[in-house]
Amino acid sequence: MRFQTFAAALVLILLSAAWLTLNDERGSAAAGAPAPSWNRPPGDADLLCRVAYVHDGDSLRCQDGARIRLHAIAAREKDETCSSGHPCPVASGAAATQALKRLAEGRELTCRSIGRSYDRLTAVCWTPEGVEVNCAMIRSGTAVIWPRYNRQTPICS
Repeated sequence: MRFQTFAAALVLILLSAAWLTLNDERGSAAAGAPAPSWNRPPGDADLLCRVAYVHDGDSLRCQDGARIRLHAIAAREKDETCSSGHPCPVASGAAATQALKRLAEGRELTCRSIGRSYDRLTAVCWTPEGVEVNCAMIRSGTAVIWPRYNRQTPICS
């Protein structure tokens, strides 16, 4: 019973921290986290996505049916696991999904396609206010940078 109480308290703390971080647009970046990108989307953005559904903390579906995997980040899966060989954040999959929903669900994102992964586009996306979604997920503490892909095309720039 003590473990369940501790786990519930930890989830509440992580959700509160993510909410505060996401609602403090001009706040300082967490120690060791990359600086956020508050600029407008780059001129080479090639995709508009009206977000119909957030699948998990790093994947979403557009109203036109396109599936997008956020480039160079990793969040836990819905079942709270991390795939072998993937970076694994401490935050829960549920917390990551909620953070991405707050950022993107029902909104029109401007995205730059990077490649493909399992029949999904990989992309860097921005909100209408110019917030880089990939970087905001890192700042929220619910996702981590995937160094292998970030070296190829850096996020949070």
